[in-house]
Amino acid sequence: MGIAHLPPTDDELRRAIGAIVPPPRLIADPLRLLAYGTDASFYRLVPRFVVVVEHEHEVVNLLALCRAMQVPVTFRAAGTSLSGQAVTDSVLVLLGDGWKRCEIGPGADTIRLQPGVVGGVANRSLAPFQRKIGPDPASIDAAMIGGIAANNASGMCCGTAQNSYRTLAAMRVVLVDGAVLDTSDPASVATFRTSHADLLSTLGALAHETKGNTVLAERIRHKFRIKNTTGYSLNALVDYDDPIDILIHLMIGSEGTLGFISDITYRTVPEHPCKASALLVFHDLISACTAVTLLSTAPVSAVELMDRAALRSVEQKPGMPANIRDLGGNGAALLIETRAEAAAELARQITSVASLLAAIPTFGPLRFSTDPDECHQYWNIRKGTFPSVGAMRDAGTTVVIEDVAFPVARLADATLDLQALLSTHGYASAIIFGHALAGNLHFVFTQDFNTAEEVSRYARFMDAVCDLVVGKYDGSLKAEHGTGRNMAPFVEFEWGRDAYALMRRIKALLDPQNLLNPGVLLNADRQVHLKNLKPLPAVDTLVDKCIECGFCEVKCPSRALTLSPRQRIAGWREIARLERLPDDGRAPAAALRKLYDYHGIDTCAGCGLCATACPVEIETGKLIKSLRGRRAGAIVVGTGDRVASHFDAVSRGVRAGLWCADAIHGLIGTGAMKALTGAARRISGGRVPLWRPAMPGAARFAVPAPARIDKARASSPIVYFPSCATRTMGPARGSPDRDTVPVVTDRLLRKAGFDVLYPDAVDHFCCGQPFESKGLADAADRKSAELEAALTRASDGGRIPIVFDTSPCAYRMKRQLEARLPVMDIVEFAHDVLLDRLAFTRQQRSIAVHPVCSLRKMELDSKLETIARACAETVTIPHAVLCCGWAGDKGFTTPELNAHALRFLKDGLPAGCADGYSSSRTCEIGLSDHAGIPYRSIVYLIDACTTAMVPSRTAS
Repeated sequence: MGIAHLPPTDDELRRAIGAIVPPPRLIADPLRLLAYGTDASFYRLVPRFVVVVEHEHEVVNLLALCRAMQVPVTFRAAGTSLSGQAVTDSVLVLLGDGWKRCEIGPGADTIRLQPGVVGGVANRSLAPFQRKIGPDPASIDAAMIGGIAANNASGMCCGTAQNSYRTLAAMRVVLVDGAVLDTSDPASVATFRTSHADLLSTLGALAHETKGNTVLAERIRHKFRIKNTTGYSLNALVDYDDPIDILIHLMIGSEGTLGFISDITYRTVPEHPCKASALLVFHDLISACTAVTLLSTAPVSAVELMDRAALRSVEQKPGMPANIRDLGGNGAALLIETRAEAAAELARQITSVASLLAAIPTFGPLRFSTDPDECHQYWNIRKGTFPSVGAMRDAGTTVVIEDVAFPVARLADATLDLQALLSTHGYASAIIFGHALAGNLHFVFTQDFNTAEEVSRYARFMDAVCDLVVGKYDGSLKAEHGTGRNMAPFVEFEWGRDAYALMRRIKALLDPQNLLNPGVLLNADRQVHLKNLKPLPAVDTLVDKCIECGFCEVKCPSRALTLSPRQRIAGWREIARLERLPDDGRAPAAALRKLYDYHGIDTCAGCGLCATACPVEIETGKLIKSLRGRRAGAIVVGTGDRVASHFDAVSRGVRAGLWCADAIHGLIGTGAMKALTGAARRISGGRVPLWRPAMPGAARFAVPAPARIDKARASSPIVYFPSCATRTMGPARGSPDRDTVPVVTDRLLRKAGFDVLYPDAVDHFCCGQPFESKGLADAADRKSAELEAALTRASDGGRIPIVFDTSPCAYRMKRQLEARLPVMDIVEFAHDVLLDRLAFTRQQRSIAVHPVCSLRKMELDSKLETIARACAETVTIPHAVLCCGWAGDKGFTTPELNAHALRFLKDGLPAGCADGYSSSRTCEIGLSDHAGIPYRSIVYLIDACTTAMVPSRTAS
């Protein structure tokens, strides 16, 4: 007998992996392992190690290691999968920054993408050519191409004709034995045909055998006439003859169980410029489904079905018909979109659709809109159905979203049966919606997994769903979300014994040791979908509604440095869960808390961009600021109160400190200054803030005379509030401008014909943002209340508009004031007012602009771009950079956050770009430092490019 192979210990595995990737890319601490044990599904598996790979050769070497040590490996892209595909209790391989290459082919007919490219980024690259990739999952702005292809994700318009399987042009794939096949390279294909002749011969034989089994072959063709991601893409065996084609099409939808997709080339599809949408409401579901049948032959690109429960969840949303609340309990709606190359063609298509539906009674008339804002509103309503359930669920429960597909001709009966099934099993609040043209329905319900009885109820329901979908309608148990762990026990039930055996043979052929994502897609454990269920304990009302979908992660500046918003919530949930256990939970909770101080709290920028991508608008930064406040001791709170009470003196002290630092810098030079301050920071253990070459000097600021004017007699009064940052921080040494932001802003306002007013004792006031970011909520609110009183006096009770020169301050005061005073951000004011009151001259310059987080949250980023384009011929916005990670003072105290957030900035700037502009003085420090060009306030650019308006164009 042979000697059994013993699994490697953690130390042995760590050393072996450490020979492949450097230590920073081998994650082994319990907090981050827990965090990566979470994907968008309701499962949790904590990996032994997380390995961040940057290059294909690392994947090859890692697979060799796992083969030698018999260690399973799972590949993960964005982790937005809904069925448990991206979690493991073994080695989790994570895509790093080295997988983001995007190459557009001739005429934009193809696009070659590495697996780390976000789907939405690919489409933005194709947008100038009026093309896009075929797959369009709802998660496209978060999901990466690797996951989109590996799950054969589709979406609202994709159907079965434009998914990854149908639009695949070429693929580069790494097999478990380390072989690399690139089908776009004839030499690679030729080499592979020789080196893997046996594998290809076997695949060819399987295809020949399958085609020869006419019953099985027709079964496969039938199953893929509707959306289907249950099991492997067996249609590859009947659609193709060349084993190379069969192999790469089997990879589509294989969920990382057959190989690693290193890059993929798609045939792109048109993105028609002319679009129209209609929200058509019906008295009953039968009528809506009858309309779907008629629309299946109509010139429409998308038809989304919403049942009455789904409509009820969003009937308060802007854009919904005013009488929707009067719709009966059996009502339903269709959201229809039609697209065309030209307006005349679009008009003909609208007429055709209206004619088709004329005989069906509706709850209101059919009206198509071509207004982009109105159409966007319609589709936001549709997208709001899923999160609406998540937002309404009880704390501690999870949201389950399943997706099935039925033959379109039987959609009405199937939907009614599904509604009845949900009701029978106690899911009264469930909603049904979906991609009706493809017969694809999503049903969303809340589920408590905290008791054995609730888990048993879920098990009974899933068995009943299988009986309904497969037994009665011969549909798909997974239409577009992938099999995962959730549906793995039911693959054979859906497909039958022969097809399931064929899948087993494919897995054994390509992964004979069962090392690639084992347990996913095929699983002999009939109860696996009920195991490793993720706890979602209530921890804070700020985040309890989080469903851990991961949509937020692409917005987070710390997501690959420490934790993302989703991971911060998952980590804090686990800490809370452990602390509620008896004594045996205290030690692991304390260990996680210690790690959480840095990974969760200290490195969170608190920028709030996560909320802009979150389906339920959760701002994780609010939780982190709250935790900072709880962590702050009496000394910190007391210091904050004293600073707030003596803010004018503190401001003078900051200016004095900046003056001294700048004087020393000028005396000893940049190199010596960096060495001196760097040594001080090291000796202090990081307590001394990091000095940066772009460090501002002291601001020279005084309220211009005359400070007071007769408000009643002023023709164009304006209240200007210079922020504490611009009042204290002047230009950096070597800056092309020596005037401070308040001086330039005042000059600009007067140039535009305004009489400028300031609050009395302006140096005493602050919006409270610095205190809020530290978690000192009371001090923050006190300062904003003081500022409100001062602005009320200065603006004559709100009669006079108020301009802020710093976007974060404007954003905070807008929230605090709740429209009590007419506050405008400088970018908003420049766009809405100054563009009409000043003469702009576009200069032959190449500039960059950075919309800071608060500007993005106020939805003013497009206005910043418009202003910049009025001033310069070439304007660049590096789209790979969102939040700069400066976060008030993190650039000084936690500089690695700023460096990580801006790691793509310099490469995103074109040659010849010499200046950058923004609207936050602190953010501009880090931007200047990492871009290698000076970043300044946008007011400098506007001032340099404008003159007073000629009399004939004076604004009224």
